[in-house]
Amino acid sequence: MSVRRRDWRETVQVATDLALLGLLVTVAAAPVVTAGAAVAAGSAAVHHYLEYDSWPGPRFCWSVFRRRLVSGFAVSAACGVALTLVVIDILALRAGTVPGGRPLMVLTVVVAAVAAGYVGLVVVAAGAADSARLRSLGSASALVADAAGLRSASLDESVAGPPDVVGRRPATIAAAAGVVALAGVLVMLVHPVLSPVLAGYTLFALHVVARRPHVVARRLPVVARRRLPVVARRRPSPHPVDERVGGAPAGVRLGR
Repeated sequence: MSVRRRDWRETVQVATDLALLGLLVTVAAAPVVTAGAAVAAGSAAVHHYLEYDSWPGPRFCWSVFRRRLVSGFAVSAACGVALTLVVIDILALRAGTVPGGRPLMVLTVVVAAVAAGYVGLVVVAAGAADSARLRSLGSASALVADAAGLRSASLDESVAGPPDVVGRRPATIAAAAGVVALAGVLVMLVHPVLSPVLAGYTLFALHVVARRPHVVARRLPVVARRRLPVVARRRPSPHPVDERVGGAPAGVRLGR
């Protein structure tokens, strides 16, 4: 199956949209207590774009934002405490107050980067779950009811959980840690005015890293494809697929 190449104007448009997303996430996270909800809404928006090739509307993002306010605050507080402890530890090692010197300082930075990558993949999984859940609501009235906290148990049971992006592929966690580390370096290098733009690009990169094994699996032969776990589900194909014939449409048999 051929893959359509994007025109340079489409690439510029996507880059502009991601920059705007980063600005909106930063503004929404400015009160600090809403940082978790803002990141969750941005993650759901990126997942929606990658899944359906279109950005969600304000009602979609507002529903995710409201739904993640409480849990997002708890996660933000925990991440803030962890970041503070890491900074104190690094400063103490650098000043020589704590024994260990440079080797222990490097080890601390590496462990912190891996932990940040894991948190980034959790954000990706939460965004995918929220996007799938709100997509299944269907109508605008159901979306408003969900934003108000009025949802049925049958609806919650019908929505699949987030994709497994952290359990079975350590390389994915390492790649996500690299994305977060690169974003941290760029934040220190670029002008402070441009720092919020990096939020949108970082979310996009984390989603791409989490979906990468699935994209590679679609391009490999059938025998090699079975060895790669699927970490994200794309939009269902209009043609039913029969797994017994290696991914061919149902009713079609492959020749030897």
